[in-house]
Amino acid sequence: MTDSTAATGKHAPYPTPTVAWTMVILLTLAYILSFVDRYILSLLVEPIKADLELTDTQIGLLLGPAFALFYATMGLPFGWLADKKRRTWIVGFGIALWSAATAFSGVAKNFGHMFLARMSVGVGEATLSPCAMSMIADSFPKEERGKPIAVYSTAMSLGAAAASFVGAAILTWAKSGAEVSLPLLGIVAPWQFAFIVVGLPGLLLSALFFIMREPVRRQVITGTGDESGSFGEMLRYVGKRWATYLSFMTIFSLMTIIAYSHGWNPAMFSRTWGWSAEQYAITNAIILIAVAPVTINVAGWLSDKMSSKGKSETPLLIAMLGVFFLVPTGVAIPLMPSGELAFVMIAFNTVGLAMISAVGVTALLNIVPSTMRGQIVALYYMCMSIAGLMLGPTSVGLLSDYVFGAEGLRYAVSLPALIFGIPVFLLMPTILRLYRRELAAFDAAEQAAEGAPKVA
Repeated sequence: MTDSTAATGKHAPYPTPTVAWTMVILLTLAYILSFVDRYILSLLVEPIKADLELTDTQIGLLLGPAFALFYATMGLPFGWLADKKRRTWIVGFGIALWSAATAFSGVAKNFGHMFLARMSVGVGEATLSPCAMSMIADSFPKEERGKPIAVYSTAMSLGAAAASFVGAAILTWAKSGAEVSLPLLGIVAPWQFAFIVVGLPGLLLSALFFIMREPVRRQVITGTGDESGSFGEMLRYVGKRWATYLSFMTIFSLMTIIAYSHGWNPAMFSRTWGWSAEQYAITNAIILIAVAPVTINVAGWLSDKMSSKGKSETPLLIAMLGVFFLVPTGVAIPLMPSGELAFVMIAFNTVGLAMISAVGVTALLNIVPSTMRGQIVALYYMCMSIAGLMLGPTSVGLLSDYVFGAEGLRYAVSLPALIFGIPVFLLMPTILRLYRRELAAFDAAEQAAEGAPKVA
């Protein structure tokens, strides 16, 4: 496919289910690897902190801003490229970059090296979701997008679970006193070996995307007058609807703030209840696998079922319900009297995280012109990432160092859900009202552009 076909695919048939779902599976595998590479650091906090002589604040910077700085800011140019250029090649490049950067983390000698590596991981991972959501939207009808997006979203929990299992295995192996010697590197520490092991497989997966067929782009003219797909037009389009988009983003930014603050959980379980990192990792992985994929796919199925009946606001309603699971349990997890009860809260918290993550992009695509999908999806991920990675783990690290002390880490982990959750609860009626208004206007414009009678 050439880029000139972007405007000619409006009436082309959708790919066969086999082709479309093969693409979804490969994108999901890539997303799983991205979360393994992203989450492995949180399980190795204590040995990295000891070997590199880092503070909790520096660890918070590595867990948050080091990754978020470029994951967020590079999302917009990659989103623009996703609307204009060959998306499969962009994804292939991104996977290769973040995989190599993860492996490089294993040879970091100081905070600066690790910060640079985590920044590079962020650049690579910024390519994936804007391209993935654009390709999924071009491969499935509007009323059938919920399920493939939900399958793609399961990567967040499966990736975190895989990272937990890998991290637990590495930490258990480290306690056996075994050593590993690598060509050119010599003897490496277990945490270094972990980064190298999880980074290299992505280089193989990236090759598949360079030979994958590009889905035909489907240009849907909505009658909004903002059809060029340029970066400036995207900003003007969102700017005219700033209240809708800003309020919409509060729910999904809250999700990432709480999710990324949980990067401190292994250290918090260790300092509070004496759990080893591998004990936490295995238990967390089991919870994730048992709870998250089922929740995500049920949410996607329900979103499609209700949307097919004309209830297009269903994805947003599912996300709002998820907030009621997410916030109270996010506050309660670190305050439980035992690690076992904390994991009961984590299970319910995972339900909330899964519900919200499953339907966010589905809800967004309902009010986004096709010529701007990649850019606005990138803007969505940028806002979530800046909020989650800058405010989540960093605020916990600062609170631990300067307010509660290292042994009071549990209170630092508890506060983000309370501080950022209350405003979202208060905004919910406004969020739903603005979304319904935009949804009605968008649907009416789309129907009018297709020659259908305009619905009041």
